[in-house]
Amino acid sequence: MLNIGDMAPDFELLNDEGNPVKLSDYQGQQVVLFFYPKADTPGCTKQACGFRDNYPIIEAAGATIFGLSPDKPKDLAKWRAKMGFPYHLLADPDHVVADAYDVWGEKAFMGKQYMGIIRSHFVVGPDGRIADIQYNVKPEDSVSRALDFINRD
Repeated sequence: MLNIGDMAPDFELLNDEGNPVKLSDYQGQQVVLFFYPKADTPGCTKQACGFRDNYPIIEAAGATIFGLSPDKPKDLAKWRAKMGFPYHLLADPDHVVADAYDVWGEKAFMGKQYMGIIRSHFVVGPDGRIADIQYNVKPEDSVSRALDFINRD
C-alpha cells in the first residue's frame, strides 16, 4: 500500500475526450484522484456528483480533480455529458493505475467474489507526493474528506 509522503505513481491515461492526461503534467498544484468502480451506477454517481457540486470550492483551493475507473473513454464521455461534470474522467480499462495505487482488489456482492475498484481517493500535493489517502471510503465520505483536506489551511 502507498503511504502519505510517497511519490504518487505517475501515469498517462485517456480522458473522456480521448486525450492523454499525465499526472506529472500537474506538478505544482494539488490533484484529487478519486477511484470509483463503474460509471453511471448509484454509488459512483453520488460520489462524482458530490465532487461536481463542490467543484467551485475545489477550484478555489487551487486543486484539480480527476475521476478514474475501468470504463472506456466513450462510456465516460456519455456519463460526463449526462451529469454535467466540470472535470475530466480518466479511463483505466486494464486497471494499471488502479494496481499502482493499490485500489484494485477482491470485492464481494450478493455472495459473489470478484476483482474490481475499491472506492478510494488520493490528494497529491504540488510536490508530487501523496498528501492524503482514503481507502475503501463511502461515496459521500470521499467528497467531504477530500474537501476537508484541501481546505484545511
